[in-house]
Amino acid sequence: MSADDVKALQDLFGEKIEETVEFRGEHTVVVGLGTLRGVMEHCAGKLGYELLLDVSSLDHMGEEPRFEMVYEMASLDDSRHLRIRAAVSEDEEVPTVSDLWATADWHEREVYDMMGIRFANHPDLRRILMWEGYPFHPLRKEFPLAGKPSEMPDVAFTGVAPLEGGPFVTSPGTDRVTGEPRARGES
Repeated sequence: MSADDVKALQDLFGEKIEETVEFRGEHTVVVGLGTLRGVMEHCAGKLGYELLLDVSSLDHMGEEPRFEMVYEMASLDDSRHLRIRAAVSEDEEVPTVSDLWATADWHEREVYDMMGIRFANHPDLRRILMWEGYPFHPLRKEFPLAGKPSEMPDVAFTGVAPLEGGPFVTSPGTDRVTGEPRARGES
Protein backbone atom coordinates (compact mmCIF):
# COMPACT_ATOMS: atom_id res chain seq x y z
CA MET A 1 0.00 0.00 0.00
CA SER A 2 1.31 3.46 -0.87
CA ALA A 3 0.72 4.79 2.65
CA ASP A 4 3.15 2.14 3.95
CA ASP A 5 5.73 3.31 1.41
CA VAL A 6 5.34 6.92 2.55
CA LYS A 7 5.90 5.79 6.14
CA ALA A 8 8.98 3.80 5.08
CA LEU A 9 10.41 6.89 3.35
CA GLN A 10 9.71 9.02 6.45
CA ASP A 11 11.41 6.45 8.68
CA LEU A 12 14.49 6.26 6.44
CA PHE A 13 14.91 9.91 5.44
CA GLY A 14 13.44 11.58 8.55
CA GLU A 15 13.41 15.38 8.41
CA LYS A 16 14.63 15.34 4.80
CA ILE A 17 11.03 14.55 3.88
CA GLU A 18 9.62 18.07 3.81
CA GLU A 19 5.95 17.18 3.50
CA THR A 20 3.59 14.32 2.78
CA VAL A 21 0.15 14.77 1.27
CA GLU A 22 -2.68 12.29 0.91
CA PHE A 23 -5.58 13.45 -1.25
CA ARG A 24 -8.29 11.13 -2.55
CA GLY A 25 -6.11 8.09 -2.06
CA GLU A 26 -3.12 9.57 -3.88
CA HIS A 27 0.12 9.93 -1.92
CA THR A 28 2.70 12.66 -2.53
CA VAL A 29 6.08 13.04 -0.87
CA VAL A 30 7.84 16.42 -1.09
CA VAL A 31 11.62 16.38 -0.78
CA GLY A 32 14.49 18.81 -1.23
CA LEU A 33 16.56 18.60 -4.39
CA GLY A 34 19.53 17.24 -2.43
CA THR A 35 17.42 14.32 -1.19
CA LEU A 36 15.67 13.57 -4.50
CA ARG A 37 18.20 11.10 -5.91
CA GLY A 38 18.34 9.01 -2.72
CA VAL A 39 14.55 8.86 -2.46
CA MET A 40 14.22 7.83 -6.10
CA GLU A 41 16.89 5.12 -5.71
CA HIS A 42 15.03 3.77 -2.68
CA CYS A 43 11.71 3.80 -4.55
CA ALA A 44 13.17 1.94 -7.53
CA GLY A 45 15.22 -0.54 -5.49
CA LYS A 46 13.80 -1.29 -2.06
CA LEU A 47 10.16 -0.23 -2.51
CA GLY A 48 9.77 -1.90 -5.91
CA TYR A 49 8.31 0.87 -8.04
CA GLU A 50 9.05 -0.72 -11.40
CA LEU A 51 7.25 1.90 -13.49
CA LEU A 52 8.08 5.56 -13.84
CA LEU A 53 4.85 6.77 -15.43
CA ASP A 54 5.72 10.43 -15.91
CA VAL A 55 8.26 13.14 -15.21
CA SER A 56 6.87 16.65 -15.44
CA SER A 57 7.59 20.13 -14.17
CA LEU A 58 5.79 23.24 -12.99
CA ASP A 59 6.75 26.86 -13.48
CA HIS A 60 5.99 29.01 -10.42
CA MET A 61 7.20 32.21 -12.09
CA GLY A 62 7.71 34.97 -9.53
CA GLU A 63 8.47 32.53 -6.70
CA GLU A 64 11.77 31.12 -5.57
CA PRO A 65 12.53 28.36 -6.24
CA ARG A 66 10.83 28.88 -9.58
CA PHE A 67 10.38 25.30 -10.78
CA GLU A 68 9.11 22.06 -9.35
CA MET A 69 9.79 18.54 -10.60
CA VAL A 70 7.04 15.91 -10.32
CA TYR A 71 7.63 12.17 -10.66
CA GLU A 72 4.74 9.68 -10.93
CA MET A 73 5.57 6.06 -10.10
CA ALA A 74 3.61 2.82 -9.89
CA SER A 75 4.15 -0.82 -9.12
CA LEU A 76 3.88 -3.30 -11.96
CA ASP A 77 0.66 -4.80 -10.61
CA ASP A 78 -0.80 -1.26 -10.37
CA SER A 79 -1.57 -1.69 -6.67
CA ARG A 80 0.68 1.17 -5.53
CA HIS A 81 1.13 4.70 -6.85
CA LEU A 82 3.44 7.37 -5.49
CA ARG A 83 4.22 10.95 -6.48
CA ILE A 84 7.53 12.61 -5.57
CA ARG A 85 7.94 16.40 -5.84
CA ALA A 86 11.05 18.56 -5.51
CA ALA A 87 11.56 22.31 -5.91
CA VAL A 88 14.29 23.50 -8.31
CA SER A 89 15.85 26.95 -8.75
CA GLU A 90 16.66 28.26 -12.22
CA ASP A 91 20.39 27.74 -11.73
CA GLU A 92 20.18 24.21 -10.27
CA GLU A 93 20.49 20.88 -12.05
CA VAL A 94 18.26 17.93 -11.22
CA PRO A 95 19.93 14.52 -10.83
CA THR A 96 18.89 12.19 -13.64
CA VAL A 97 16.94 9.03 -12.87
CA SER A 98 17.40 7.64 -16.38
CA ASP A 99 19.74 4.98 -14.99
CA LEU A 100 16.97 3.81 -12.63
CA TRP A 101 14.11 3.84 -15.17
CA ALA A 102 14.96 3.87 -18.89
CA THR A 103 11.75 5.77 -19.66
CA ALA A 104 13.12 8.79 -17.77
CA ASP A 105 15.51 9.45 -20.67
CA TRP A 106 12.85 10.94 -22.95
CA HIS A 107 10.79 12.44 -20.13
CA GLU A 108 13.80 14.39 -18.86
CA ARG A 109 14.68 15.50 -22.38
CA GLU A 110 11.16 16.85 -22.78
CA VAL A 111 11.37 18.77 -19.49
CA TYR A 112 14.73 20.18 -20.58
CA ASP A 113 13.37 21.16 -24.00
CA MET A 114 10.11 22.71 -22.83
CA MET A 115 11.19 24.25 -19.49
CA GLY A 116 14.97 24.57 -19.67
CA ILE A 117 15.60 22.50 -16.53
CA ARG A 118 18.93 20.68 -16.87
CA PHE A 119 19.60 17.13 -15.63
CA ALA A 120 22.99 16.22 -14.19
CA ASN A 121 24.57 13.05 -15.63
CA HIS A 122 21.86 12.58 -18.26
CA PRO A 123 23.31 10.40 -21.07
CA ASP A 124 21.84 12.42 -23.99
CA LEU A 125 20.45 15.77 -22.85
CA ARG A 126 19.39 17.44 -26.08
CA ARG A 127 16.15 18.85 -27.39
CA ILE A 128 13.46 16.35 -28.25
CA LEU A 129 10.60 18.47 -29.67
CA MET A 130 12.13 21.79 -30.70
CA TRP A 131 15.12 22.01 -33.02
CA GLU A 132 18.66 22.42 -31.71
CA GLY A 133 19.55 26.07 -31.37
CA TYR A 134 15.99 27.17 -30.58
CA PRO A 135 16.59 29.83 -27.94
CA PHE A 136 13.33 29.54 -25.97
CA HIS A 137 11.53 27.05 -23.72
CA PRO A 138 7.86 27.04 -24.76
CA LEU A 139 6.25 25.88 -21.51
CA ARG A 140 7.76 28.62 -19.37
CA LYS A 141 5.19 31.16 -18.27
CA GLU A 142 6.95 34.10 -19.94
CA PHE A 143 6.63 32.41 -23.36
CA PRO A 144 3.77 34.16 -25.21
CA LEU A 145 0.77 32.06 -26.22
CA ALA A 146 1.11 33.18 -29.85
CA GLY A 147 4.75 32.04 -29.91
CA LYS A 148 7.85 33.98 -30.85
CA PRO A 149 9.24 34.74 -34.30
CA SER A 150 12.06 32.50 -35.41
CA GLU A 151 14.37 31.86 -38.33
CA MET A 152 12.66 28.52 -39.00
CA PRO A 153 11.25 28.50 -42.55
CA ASP A 154 7.53 27.95 -43.01
CA VAL A 155 7.56 24.53 -44.65
CA ALA A 156 3.92 23.50 -44.30
CA PHE A 157 2.12 23.28 -47.63
CA THR A 158 4.53 25.35 -49.70
CA GLY A 159 4.06 23.91 -53.16
CA VAL A 160 2.84 20.44 -54.02
CA ALA A 161 0.64 18.70 -51.47
CA PRO A 162 2.62 15.91 -49.76
CA LEU A 163 0.29 13.09 -50.89
CA GLU A 164 -0.66 14.43 -54.32
CA GLY A 165 -0.80 11.58 -56.78
CA GLY A 166 -0.69 9.02 -53.96
CA PRO A 167 -2.98 6.02 -53.46
CA PHE A 168 -5.63 7.97 -51.53
CA VAL A 169 -7.72 10.85 -52.81
CA THR A 170 -10.13 13.11 -50.99
CA SER A 171 -13.56 13.37 -52.49
CA PRO A 172 -15.21 16.76 -52.19
CA GLY A 173 -18.57 16.51 -50.51
CA THR A 174 -20.92 18.16 -48.14
CA ASP A 175 -20.62 15.65 -45.31
CA ARG A 176 -17.77 13.89 -43.56
CA VAL A 177 -18.47 10.45 -45.03
CA THR A 178 -18.26 11.50 -48.69
CA GLY A 179 -15.26 13.73 -47.99
CA GLU A 180 -13.18 10.94 -46.42
CA PRO A 181 -10.08 9.80 -48.28
CA ARG A 182 -10.76 6.71 -50.39
CA ALA A 183 -8.52 4.36 -52.31
CA ARG A 184 -8.47 5.10 -56.04
CA GLY A 185 -11.39 3.57 -57.79
CA GLU A 186 -13.52 3.25 -54.65
CA SER A 187 -16.75 5.14 -54.52
